[in-house]
Amino acid sequence: MVPRYARPQMTALWEPEARFRIWFEIEAHATEKLGELGVVPPSAAKALWDWWGTNPTIDVAAIDAIEAVTKHDVIAFLTWVAEQVGDEARFMHQGMTSSDVLDTCLAVQLARASDILIEDLDKLLDVIKRRAFEHKLTPTIGRSHGIHAEPVTFGLKMAEAYAEFSRCRTRLIAARAEVATCAISGAVGTFANIDPLVEEHVAQKLGLAIEPVSTQVIPRDRHAMFFATLGVIASSIERLSVEVRHLQRTEVLEAEEYFSPGQKGSSAMPHKRNPVLTENLTGLARMVRSYAMPAMENVALWHERDISHSSVERYIGPDATITLDFALGRLTGVIDKLLVYPERMMKNLDKMGGLVHSQRVLLALTQAGVSREDSYLYVQRNAMKVWESDGQLSLLELLKADPDVSAALTAQQIEEKFDLGYHFKQVDTIFRRVFGEA
Repeated sequence: MVPRYARPQMTALWEPEARFRIWFEIEAHATEKLGELGVVPPSAAKALWDWWGTNPTIDVAAIDAIEAVTKHDVIAFLTWVAEQVGDEARFMHQGMTSSDVLDTCLAVQLARASDILIEDLDKLLDVIKRRAFEHKLTPTIGRSHGIHAEPVTFGLKMAEAYAEFSRCRTRLIAARAEVATCAISGAVGTFANIDPLVEEHVAQKLGLAIEPVSTQVIPRDRHAMFFATLGVIASSIERLSVEVRHLQRTEVLEAEEYFSPGQKGSSAMPHKRNPVLTENLTGLARMVRSYAMPAMENVALWHERDISHSSVERYIGPDATITLDFALGRLTGVIDKLLVYPERMMKNLDKMGGLVHSQRVLLALTQAGVSREDSYLYVQRNAMKVWESDGQLSLLELLKADPDVSAALTAQQIEEKFDLGYHFKQVDTIFRRVFGEA
């Protein structure tokens, strides 16, 4: 975790104290059910919960000191709790193994992290929707291969992002459900020393599903899918960020990041206004995606259990969720304050002498009885003249002067094909598909 790219709510979820608190709840709920089943005295769970009710401070340093001797984090924690609770604490962890605690805790953390990320996505979606409707009919040029194609609206660009992040939200909800499972099955997952009812009880208390078969550890294909989903969300962040970066280029300048009073763009060049936030988001997206690969490599473990996944998850659990949380928050701010320049959009749209209307003329010629091949030839030979003149020539005027074109279409018919509004007739249709309203 890099503090520069971290926010308090998500960071707190991965602090040692937060982890130990979840561990305690797992152990106490399990002891509670074991008491109901008559395996341990009910007084054992009462002693644990009574101590917990005092809202004790978790002494992380003391637990770490015990671990320095035991070389086992769960045993260190159990020892420390026993020192606080007393003799009744000996009934903790009956029939359990450390994986029961560690894996179930990770499930809780990832589920809670997902809830924060879903909230982040909701805030981002709200902002994107607002900007989409604000610029629903703001004309701008659509680009193919980075080259002027045909007119679109800036609202449609935002609608694309909204639809994409809506899919991300759906995927994250599914990934949360997949990873939020509880395993309290004991050594090698056979339930030989602990009743499956204990697992069901702990799962219910912690808001988790039960793991059908855990082989001591929860299967890591679940976690692979979770981190892969975070990687896809990161890629969507980068896609929108790259769009902003391209639009902010001097030669384009159709939109740009908000530049606050006192902000500096360059240590050397006072005129600079750089897209630093979206460049940063591109970098953060690369990091989040990078965590998906080790998660996939964690799927293959030896037999019923090994801990090769453990060190990996100590990295990627906090880092992926903390980084993505920060990135989603930053992107929300970028889009919320994005400066949009409709006049520059129109200037760029008109820059190339009407080339953006070429397809309509092509289609009109075919409808008038000209072969597609000839139609393409007639329009292209004039379009290339405009291209080579850097937009100084007019495609409309060249077409009207072309004898082959004018033989098939009147001047008025040609002029009609240069109507900008024509391209926006289905914007409402697209908006209704994306937002459910227009």
